[in-house]
Amino acid sequence: MELSSILKPEAVRVLSAASSKKRLFQEIGDVAAANLGLDSQAVVDCLLERESLGPTGVGHGVALPHARLPELDSVSGVFVMLEKPIDFGSVDRQPVDIAFALFAPEEAGVDHLKALALVSRTLRDTSVCTKLRANPDPVKLYAILTEAQSMQAA
Repeated sequence: MELSSILKPEAVRVLSAASSKKRLFQEIGDVAAANLGLDSQAVVDCLLERESLGPTGVGHGVALPHARLPELDSVSGVFVMLEKPIDFGSVDRQPVDIAFALFAPEEAGVDHLKALALVSRTLRDTSVCTKLRANPDPVKLYAILTEAQSMQAA
């Protein structure tokens, strides 16, 4: 599985004004609606429902919100870079400025877990996050994310 199969270049955004976790999820929902054909409110509701089980902020300014949606037929993602970090309730109490939202079909099974592990591995690399934070341009962000994975595979 490759990041380029999960993430479309047009599903990468830089946000200047997401003031809360809920507002971030609304922005992610809008991107998912425009680029993945999903219902924006359904995306927000599913992300909030998953988040109620425990925060998906994994530390070091990174969040990996995820949800299963019945209308999907493959695992897809939305990547968001925040110009101003927000409180996310992360495990290390650090505010989040990088969010990679993953969406999977309800019956995705192991594919959902493989995608989550792939994204987690990529964003756990501090050099990748440093590059992302230094290049707030969606085209560059996509290149860094997809290049990072091919570098890890080598």
